[in-house]
Amino acid sequence: MTYSTSPHTPATAQRPAHLRSHTFLGLAPGPRLLVLGAVHGNETCGSRAIGQLLQELDSGAIRIERGSVTFVPVTNPLAWQLGQRTGERNLNRNMAPTAIPQDFEDRIANVLCPLLDAHDVLLDLHSFHTGGSPFVMVGPQDNRGTLEPFSQAASEFQLALHTGPHRIVEGWLDTYARGVQRRAARPHADGTARSLALVTNTNYGVGTTEYMRSRGGYGVTLECGQHDDPQAVEVARHAILQALALLGISPLPLMPEPVAREILRLVDVVDREHADDAFTQEWRSFDAVRAGQVVGHRRSGDAVTAPHDGFIVFPNPRAEAGQEWFYFARRQA
Repeated sequence: MTYSTSPHTPATAQRPAHLRSHTFLGLAPGPRLLVLGAVHGNETCGSRAIGQLLQELDSGAIRIERGSVTFVPVTNPLAWQLGQRTGERNLNRNMAPTAIPQDFEDRIANVLCPLLDAHDVLLDLHSFHTGGSPFVMVGPQDNRGTLEPFSQAASEFQLALHTGPHRIVEGWLDTYARGVQRRAARPHADGTARSLALVTNTNYGVGTTEYMRSRGGYGVTLECGQHDDPQAVEVARHAILQALALLGISPLPLMPEPVAREILRLVDVVDREHADDAFTQEWRSFDAVRAGQVVGHRRSGDAVTAPHDGFIVFPNPRAEAGQEWFYFARRQA
């Protein structure tokens, strides 16, 4: 079973009507792992790695002995069919079931959320637009706060360490909350009422892992590399195998945790306000910047500068107006 790196189909193709999953049940009790690929339709490395592993599972080269693992190779089949990041909206935002679905991604969420509910651990496989090294994103420390209460930080961090990359990034949801507050306060001349309601909703930062944590589980988002980097497939494959070994689902060898590790915290998200906003250079994720360094210019000519010494994360020179342009991170002690 293979998944092409060019999932385009003709514009006249019929819209997807189902979500495909593959579940392997061990004969002994154990954790329930869910592995997602292509939550964004142009991020194909996870789908390709899953396709390889499904063949090995079917052949018996890999055995599932405890608990279960469920694979969803293409989590957003409309975005995959179109060969782009989204179908009608970003599936990895506003993740929640809804009684009256408004778009294709709402309908997927109504199927995906119960699937998340039925599992204990999530590995969500992604890639990114510009160059840079793989990294893994984790949630908050254990807390009883109102934004993202959590009690499984130690297990989640161990999973993150075993996915492979030495760089770990935290601080997603509280950074998003600040971005949503600014977005809601800014006048919006463009966009439909639906799109504006989505990007200013307090639930906008909630994706697959945040939803998983809210339901008592835990999970990580693995950014496997640049979209077209062939090594990204190997990063995704390694992470799946190590998750199966760590959880004891499969009797695979568990590699040691990386000795060197770097922990960064997202502290801000900057929107692209107009299509003429432009970066000063071709930024890559984790390019270092100094406080006050110019990152880009607004259409007006105003400079967008780094607030502190830190790092650019997820720069997207083709971001839509009103959407995330780049993130800013700082190194944790």
